[in-house]
Amino acid sequence: MMRRKDREITSVIEMVEVMKKCDVCRVALNNNGYPYIIPLNFGIKTEGEQITLYFHGADEGKKYELIRQDNRASFEMDCSHKLIADRDGCRCTMGYESIVGRGRIEIVSEEEKRDALCALMKQYHEDDFPFREEVVSRTTVMKLTVEEISGKRNLK
Repeated sequence: MMRRKDREITSVIEMVEVMKKCDVCRVALNNNGYPYIIPLNFGIKTEGEQITLYFHGADEGKKYELIRQDNRASFEMDCSHKLIADRDGCRCTMGYESIVGRGRIEIVSEEEKRDALCALMKQYHEDDFPFREEVVSRTTVMKLTVEEISGKRNLK
C-alpha cells in the first residue's frame, strides 16, 4: 500500500514509459539474508501487461552464484531527477520518477540470447545494432520476469 497515493503510477503502460527513460536498473539478490545490489544496463520486452527485463554480463561472477541459490530478485530504477525549491517558504523536494518491483531471474537459453541482446540495445541505441558472433557466445544474458511492480512520481 503506497502512502502517497497522489504520486502513485497505476498504469503499466505509464510504468514502462518511465522505465524506458531510465539508464540503470538496480537488481537486489539474496546473499545469505542480506541484499546484494548491482547496477545493470537493461532492456525491456512487454507482452500485454507482462514485463520482462534483460541484463547481460561476463560468463562468471557472484550474481550467477546467487541466482543459482535463489532466483528471487527485486529491482529499482529511477529518473527525471530535479531539485524543486520554494525559496519563499524555505522548502524543497526532489522531482523524480521511480519504478520498483520483484520477480524471478534466470539465465536465458542460447536460442533467446540474440533477441534479449536486441532488447537491451534498443534501450540505449535507436537503430538495429549488429552483434559479432564471438561476442554473443561469450556473453551471459539474464531475464527477470516481473511478478509485481509499482511506480511513483513527483514532477511538480
